[in-house]
Parts: sequence; structure tokens; C-alpha cells
Amino acid sequence: MRISTTIFLTDETVTPVRLARELEQRGFGGLYLPEHTHIPVSRRTPYPMGGELPREYGRTLDPFVALGQAAAVTERLTLGTGITLVAQHDPIDLAKQAATLDHLSGGRFTLGVGYGWNVEEAADHGVEWPTRRDRVRDRMALMRALWADEPTGYEGASGSVQASEAHPKPFQRPRGPVNGPRTLIGGGAGPKLFAHIAEYADGWLPIGGGGLTESLPKLRAAWEEAGRDPKSLQVVPYAVLPSPGKLAHYAELGIEEVVLQLPPADEPEVLRTLDAYAAYL
Repeated sequence: MRISTTIFLTDETVTPVRLARELEQRGFGGLYLPEHTHIPVSRRTPYPMGGELPREYGRTLDPFVALGQAAAVTERLTLGTGITLVAQHDPIDLAKQAATLDHLSGGRFTLGVGYGWNVEEAADHGVEWPTRRDRVRDRMALMRALWADEPTGYEGASGSVQASEAHPKPFQRPRGPVNGPRTLIGGGAGPKLFAHIAEYADGWLPIGGGGLTESLPKLRAAWEEAGRDPKSLQVVPYAVLPSPGKLAHYAELGIEEVVLQLPPADEPEVLRTLDAYAAYL
């Protein structure tokens, strides 16, 4: 099982360069970074985990810039977003960013796709909350058109693009209905989520990794009903606080990668946590 990590990198934490180098030298598999463009101080949307919203949510680095730094100082470490709030992006710009990072890193990029939880943040980007899932689906289709080998146009409900020259292309090659970087969708288990995963992604990024024994058979059924290769489905538990029993359970379920949560802290504290996590490598 490949052991990757995630962290809220901010202007107050360890830097992307220092962390990426340490992860690769120690044998960790990857680095995933979350995204929030801003956090409106009105705070009408409650924090999903309960209590006060942690300080780091309003201080996150741009994940594509930070991962670009990480890519430049590593050779094997995989790089991902966990997650990108696709509905909040111009899809033409986002397609360029993702393709460039995948191209420059030699195919090491994973695009983690999410729908968001902060209504006020999304509203400032012009997102009508009830439509956000369909908006993400539509924008992902537009991005796939730009990533296609031949100029391909797309007309959708929330955006369109003419058949265009759009380079660089992602390093990773098309597989089944998916082209572009490795794509994992985050979100809670359910029929609509699983249908979208089967339609346009490589797999699922379940936050915390709980309840997989019950949900995985349903995801696999939706995957196979969509005509996808059963062996190609990827499930990557995300932001996990590890224990030997938990990782053994994931292994029994056939999971090949797990993403462990690092503290949003300075370099000494993060390195101490990596020392502790070394037992799972």
C-alpha cells in the first residue's frame, strides 16, 4: 500500500519545497493539498466537523503554485489536489493549469475533484449552490475537450469552448471514458456521487475513509454498470489518522493508496509526525 500525505499548507507552516523533499527522501508516495480561495468572515455555513473553523482554512496556499514547487524538487513523489473546487474555477484556465502540472511533472498529478461545503465562498464565485454538482460535471467535460488529442469543441449549460489548439496536453493518456490527469472525486457515499465517479473519473477520494465496507460494493456495482473495467477502479481514503488496524482493513478491501493527515504546523512538528508515520511505510 502506498502511503501518501495531505496538509493544509499556509503562510505559517512548513514550505512546499521542504516538505516535498522530506517526503520523497523518506519514501512517502505523494502529497495532496486542499483548496480554499477565501473564507468569508460572515461564517453562515457551519464547519462540517463541528465547532470553530480552524485557522488554516483561511490561510491556504494556492495548491497549483505549491505543487509546482514540489514537482520541481522531486522526481517520484506524486502530487495531487485534495480537493480542487472545480465549480469555482474558469474551466479553460483550470484545464491549462492541470495539464501544465501533469506535463511538467511527468504524469505525477492527480486532480482531486470536490463540490465544496462553504456556501458563501462558492457564492462569491457566482456558484448557485443547488447546481454545483451539475456545474462540476459540465466543467469537467469542457476540460476533457481541451485535453483531447485533436481540437474538440464543447457546449454545456455552464460554459462552452470552441475547437481549439490547447497545449500542453496532460502527460497521462486517455483510459476508458477519462482523459487528462488521474481524476478522483471526493464526497459522501451515494448513488449520484457514484454515478459521476463511474462516468468521468478514475475513482473515489472518501474523506476519513469510514464506512467503506458498506459503500464499496455499491460503488463497484455502479462502476461495472457503466461498463468500466472492475480492475481499474481506484479508492483512496483521504485525510486519515492512521492505526495498524485501520490500514490492515484497507488492505483487505484491496485499497492500494491511503492519504494520511499531517498537522498544519511548522517544520519541526511536521517532521516529528513524519517520523511517527514512518512505521506505516
